[in-house]
Amino acid sequence: MRVILVGAARDRDRLRPQLTSAGLDVVAEYEREPGERPHGVDAVILATPGPRDHRALPDGDLARDPIVEALTPREREVLALVAEGLPNKTIAADLGISDQTVKFHVAAIIGKLGAANRTDAVRRAVRRGLVAL
Repeated sequence: MRVILVGAARDRDRLRPQLTSAGLDVVAEYEREPGERPHGVDAVILATPGPRDHRALPDGDLARDPIVEALTPREREVLALVAEGLPNKTIAADLGISDQTVKFHVAAIIGKLGAANRTDAVRRAVRRGLVAL
């Protein structure tokens, strides 16, 4: 899957390794989202500040812990299964999709929640009431 990464340089630097390890091909990076999606690009991933940028905030203060973009219904399904601790292959089998597609959804969830990894994504989702454990 070919993606572009949008956000501040330090946020892109933090998110890039997660995307590449998830099997996504980051083909371009921008500070701001381009007006049009470049040809051959499958998705735009928004890089947001990571959890280290929020340490000074009390746990209940979500003002600087934004969801950049709403999760799709499929991403919510994947997130619920990730929250159960299921591996990508099991999630893929349960949903009837490829494990590569699960990796893409997990990377999108991480980006949209501004999380550092899948565990942090579940933590943020629980705090926001997106998923119950």
